[in-house]
Amino acid sequence: MLIRILTTVASAMTIGFGIWHFFVPRIWRWSSYIDPKATELVRAIQAINIFFSLSLVLIGLMNIILIWSSESNRFSILIVLSVSIVLWVTRSLLQIAYPQGSINPFLRYGILLTFLLVALLYLGSLVLVAANNVIL
Repeated sequence: MLIRILTTVASAMTIGFGIWHFFVPRIWRWSSYIDPKATELVRAIQAINIFFSLSLVLIGLMNIILIWSSESNRFSILIVLSVSIVLWVTRSLLQIAYPQGSINPFLRYGILLTFLLVALLYLGSLVLVAANNVIL
């Protein structure tokens, strides 16, 4: 049951980041930083953000479906958890190297701790799944 709790919490956070990111360009007025004449650049940034946001939502949903489904196998769960860990560890490293929220230290480190928390929750699930021959 602990595996399901850890994965579900991390996945809910992942989905939350994905949903939130759909609105980031509007919230932070990304278009005001780009020359309106650069229409292809504007469209490319919009497309990348939509793709990224949707990917986070789908990865979170995939983890939840796999961890709660009686049809899942251990190998599939380990693969998807591994992908999720790589995603969040990479994002954590990027936050260290190129921090966002640098105007406010609480925001900067709060973002980093949140990213690390998601990675650690997924890592906890991965270790528990790998240590047990039974899926759940």
